This record gives sequence, structure tokens and C-alpha cells, in this order.
Amino acid sequence: MENIKHQSVVVNGINMHVAEVGEGPAVLLLHGFPELWYSWRHQMLYLASKGYRAIAPDLRGYGDSDAPPGPSSYMAFHVVGDLVALLNSLGLDKVFLVGHDWGSLIAWHLCLFRPDRIKALVNMSCVYHYFDPKNPSKKPLEEMRETFGDDYYVCRFQQATGEVEEEFAGVDTAELVKAFFSNRDTRPPCIPRGGFQYFAHQNPNPLPEWLTQEDLNYYATKFKKTGFSGGFNFYRCIDLNWELSAPWREAQIQVPVKFVVGDLDLTYHIPGIQDYIHNGGFKKDVPDLQEVIVIPGAAHFINQEKADECSIHIYDFISKF
Repeated sequence: MENIKHQSVVVNGINMHVAEVGEGPAVLLLHGFPELWYSWRHQMLYLASKGYRAIAPDLRGYGDSDAPPGPSSYMAFHVVGDLVALLNSLGLDKVFLVGHDWGSLIAWHLCLFRPDRIKALVNMSCVYHYFDPKNPSKKPLEEMRETFGDDYYVCRFQQATGEVEEEFAGVDTAELVKAFFSNRDTRPPCIPRGGFQYFAHQNPNPLPEWLTQEDLNYYATKFKKTGFSGGFNFYRCIDLNWELSAPWREAQIQVPVKFVVGDLDLTYHIPGIQDYIHNGGFKKDVPDLQEVIVIPGAAHFINQEKADECSIHIYDFISKF
């Protein structure tokens, strides 16, 4: 870990914290919620040992990167703009791209808007069009509320009045992060008002074997400092992203893609997702989808839980190009 270098880069009007290690073809790794660049620590060191330059930023609103005020500053357009500016600042014309969770959603948008900057993509957990409504006459949040109810976690995160931030602040940060990482329930997460206290303490088991106390302390220290508003604001732009992406609604992803998901990942059990992945819908939207890997026994935070397997899956795919 001591070989990983850190710097702050001015991109798109913000200061972005960037971690990197290694020399060679560049691999850009994008984290999700509630995560940080640190979620890619295992893959970074592995890729560096294989002759690649691994680059993992804290996305805007996270960790040591700036957190612009207001939800409207967290649209996919802003974040893709940050990443294109980062590539320009680092002098990189094209990179391999890897994403997980919200990092996957941003990676799809980056490939959609700027395929000229991407050699190939390995995405984990979230498929293309993950948040798009099945009924095109409805907005994403409207459909989610009708399908899962107002207590669905995505709907809860919409409260921009500070209510959900206060609820998170009332829970021990380390216990909350541990609860997210330890969760293996494949049902849609529905948490009523005041329920995050229960969520954080419903699983008093020791840390999962893939997460050390040192790892947990790193996340907890960063989120105690920043809070979770930055992450929530990504969710608060779901409808905006969908509306403003209308010109690309039928556009396909035109880069080579490998997709990796765990069979216990809650995203894999959203109604209709498995049919979309395995029965032609995914391939139609992503014509150069070359591999779909379902890892048995793996839950949502697959790049940490199955770190070695994911590292090998990434390397095996990008080494073809």
C-alpha cells in the first residue's frame, strides 16, 4: 500500500483526490456507495504487478475530493466531465475502465458520451440502464416508489432537507459502513424513517473475513469527516440523469465489455434484471458484450469480497487489447 501515490488534481472546477500505482497502460477504476478509491486497493496492486498503471479517484463528494453543494452538481454529466478532465490532466488519451455500483453507472455514461476515450470496460454489479424505468411514461423514481414503496433506500435518499443525513449522523459511522458491507440480503433494501439505527445494529457479527479493522477504520474516518451527502446526491440526480440523457435513450454502448456480478448481489435480484442479462436485452444494448460472469456466493461488494477473482477477471479481459 505504501507504493500507492496520492495527489490532488484540479478537474472541472473541483479538486479531485487521485490514488495511483504502477507504470504501463492506464486503468481507471471508479468506486460506488458508500465507498472510496480505497475499495480498489487490491486490484490496484495486482494490476501494477502485471505492468499496468492503476488510477482510482475519490469521485466528487467523496473522501478527499471536493463536495460541491447542492444535489444538482452531481449529475452524470458533471462526473463524466470530471473524469474526462482527469484524463486530460494526466495526459491520457485512452484508458481501460473499471466500475462498481455507482462507479459502474458512471462508467456506462462515460462510454456512452466519450467512447473515444475508452479501450475496454469491465463493469460490476450494475447493468446498463439499471435505474431506467421499464415503463417509459414514468420517471425512474416514480416507478421505484410504485414497485418498492417509499421506504426503498433510493427513495429515502431523495430527502434533500437533511433528514437522512441527520439519521446517518445519529449512527456510529463504523457500524453503519460495516452494516452496508456485511449485508447479504438479496431483497430490495427498504428502511423506514429512523430505521438506519436498526440497520446498523441488526448484524452484530464480526467483520467479514475480507474486511479488516484497519480497512473499516479508513472508511469510517473519511465518512466521519465528510458525511454521506455527496453519495446521497448521486441518487438525488437519478431523475435528472434520465431526463437529460434522453438524446441518447436508444444509443448502444460501443466499447468491448465484460460484466461481473455475484449471485447474492441485491442488484442481481431486482425484478427483471436476470432476464435482461441472460436473455438478450443486455447484449442488444451492449453489442460488444463479450463476457458475463456470475460469481457464486458473492454479494454486492464483490471487488472487495472476491478481490483476487475480480483482479484476475479484470486482467484477463484487458490483456486481450
